[in-house]
Amino acid sequence: MPSSDDDEVDLLITAWADRLPDVDFSPLDVMSRLRRVAHKLTGLRRDAFQSAGLSVWEFDVLAALRRADPPHEMSPAELVHATMIGSAAMSNRLENLAVRGLVARKGNPRDGRSNLASLTAEGAERVDSAMIALVESEARELQSLSQQEQTQLVALLRKLATDGGEWRGR
Repeated sequence: MPSSDDDEVDLLITAWADRLPDVDFSPLDVMSRLRRVAHKLTGLRRDAFQSAGLSVWEFDVLAALRRADPPHEMSPAELVHATMIGSAAMSNRLENLAVRGLVARKGNPRDGRSNLASLTAEGAERVDSAMIALVESEARELQSLSQQEQTQLVALLRKLATDGGEWRGR
């Protein structure tokens, strides 16, 4: 019997438990909530990036460049590795960002066959603005948790995401 404190996941598990009474649904209890939090985070990220005039994919490329040491430049291959997208998609993204004036492209002095993408002042301003908006938005979402609860959650999520210190997926 559902209680007034039940959420969508509780109701979903109750319904499945009625259909499959011999199955332990406790993993679904955790993972379904993580999925809902991930969905909420996707929306927070989209909104934060849009507030800076960026799409999610634009933010990903600009953020990789911003995290690089000054002069904030990387080769397309380095960006592919940092963002986990294909080289053809990266070429297209860099071209679009260059057209918008958010990155500049130049020849690579270490390898005459390749080029480097560097963050422009406008690109840095936009990615910084998006990151600040994201952090502020995420902080608001975490207000219901104490600092100790947040620290505990970080430790639990880190444990869930790793296996013997090695990252299991992306």
